[in-house]
Amino acid sequence: MHSVKTVETFWVDLPMRPVPARNMIRENPHWTLFEICKVELDSGIVGYGETMVYYTWGPETVPETARAKVIGKHPAQNMWDDSLGAGLQMALLDAAGKVADVPLHQLLGQQVRDRCHISWWDIDLPADDWISECKLAAENGYTSFKTKGRPWWDLIEQTRQLCATLPQHFEVDMDFNGFGIDTAHCTRLLKSLEQFHHLVMIESPLPHHDVAGYKFIRQQTQIPLSMHTPSHLGEPSMETAIREEMVDGFVVTGGATKVQQDAHVCAEFNKSFFLQIVGTKFAAAFALHLGAVLRNAHWPSVNCHQLYERDCVSTELPVSNGLATVPSGPGLGIELDEEAVEKFRCEPKAKPYPHPDLLIAIRWPSGTTTFYAHTAQFWEDWHAGRLPFFPRGVNLEHITNDGSSEWSELRGRALQQAVHSALPPF
Repeated sequence: MHSVKTVETFWVDLPMRPVPARNMIRENPHWTLFEICKVELDSGIVGYGETMVYYTWGPETVPETARAKVIGKHPAQNMWDDSLGAGLQMALLDAAGKVADVPLHQLLGQQVRDRCHISWWDIDLPADDWISECKLAAENGYTSFKTKGRPWWDLIEQTRQLCATLPQHFEVDMDFNGFGIDTAHCTRLLKSLEQFHHLVMIESPLPHHDVAGYKFIRQQTQIPLSMHTPSHLGEPSMETAIREEMVDGFVVTGGATKVQQDAHVCAEFNKSFFLQIVGTKFAAAFALHLGAVLRNAHWPSVNCHQLYERDCVSTELPVSNGLATVPSGPGLGIELDEEAVEKFRCEPKAKPYPHPDLLIAIRWPSGTTTFYAHTAQFWEDWHAGRLPFFPRGVNLEHITNDGSSEWSELRGRALQQAVHSALPPF
């Protein structure tokens, strides 16, 4: 009666707002591409989910093996299988909640909150863009902003400019993705950042394998530290991170089963965590239902749906005092925006990386410039210690494609390797 009859998928290419759009092309131009998954049961009930194609957990698109596994089965039979991928798993959970005529969180556990902590998110930005994004976040009811700490900006001056504009209660979380390099450099940087009371969390200041380094800097700084729960070989287990007192809490991400398992470990050892379920309002709604039942989801979740001018969900998820109300309708409790689907529908696309119009100049305080064609190049250079560590006065610029042969020639050279110039041509 409630078996899966069909699994349909289609792609959409969603527009970002101007500030995220011009900054995301450095690293994540593919974050506009989604595969929407529609699961229809033989009873007529329909469940929806999404996969951010080149980012979300599991396979990039719903494979035929996954379709074959779920068709003919009740959605609850496979809804805990993370290997199905984000879109299909989310759609099964949505459908199962609708079959039971209950909001999804009632299938996930005992409700502990009806409003969940949520954060506004942006990638690393120039100071003016940081300021405008936080202003927009506050206007929309957010009290927390999560962003990236990067060595190609003057991080101390940039943070000073941002914090001078923030309400006293507004909080900033900063993810370093290991750019702290080592304890000597990282300790000095974090001690400098302690002057900004708005900065309340540092994520992944060091490479995750450096257990002793995390223990040391946690003793040296007043700013709490967090790191992702392990998803790759070579990373310390949660048991190691907790036993060795590496961090104050975690970032929990992945499919429904992994999230529940990691959250239970956090609850056992009284560690707070961020939920990180990234995408549009499909992902945000899913995270809200998880946050409704996971007791230690004390830190604001990261969903990134604020990046988009419009997505494929017509239901609003309003935020007040930094909290978003958990949807109360059956399943995910949100509605598909059919008009948006038709407007932004596209054929499957290859990952657009690097962006074809991207040329980046790192302007050094010494007066020299290094040119890159994409972010992965300077990530590698910084992590390998080939570039200065968070220098004061450094700045990043996009060099606009003016159609000239000079621009094309320089970008062609930068695609092969970094171009160092004492007298920049632009």
